[in-house]
Amino acid sequence: MLLYNRRTFLLGAGALGLLAACGFSPVYGPGGGGDMLLGEIALDAPDTREGYLLTQRLEERLGRGLGGRYALSYATRVTSEGLGTTSAGSTTRYQLIGTVEYTLKDAATGAVLSTRDTSAFAGYSATGSNVATLAARRDTMERLMVILADQMVDQLLLWATGQAAQ
Repeated sequence: MLLYNRRTFLLGAGALGLLAACGFSPVYGPGGGGDMLLGEIALDAPDTREGYLLTQRLEERLGRGLGGRYALSYATRVTSEGLGTTSAGSTTRYQLIGTVEYTLKDAATGAVLSTRDTSAFAGYSATGSNVATLAARRDTMERLMVILADQMVDQLLLWATGQAAQ
């Protein structure tokens, strides 16, 4: 038993050494670039429920950037697709496919710094009750916007890390 724990420790220490050798650095660590975005991105005011959910998650992750150095504009698009059907022809499963196209700009000059897009999907089952189906759709929309916002944050952090390295 002691030998197994020792092996695990030695393998873990070796893996850390390899990460240090490859130039790995945490995004929020010194020189990582993550700090340059926290509280510095002013988001467009949402005009749809999807936009509100997306903005809410972005502000959770990046902070509210009123008067920040950057401005982020975005456009969401969500489509619904029926997946499963019964022998009677009614749809039993739906998939929401969401896409967000966004542009990060310098707030002072308006210069475009990065333009990207991201997409994801989430599904829900249609039940016998319309109320339950609508609640499932609403919950799925919330999950989809969280997924899309998290992907946006990941892409923005990678961009910021590249900028910090320059």
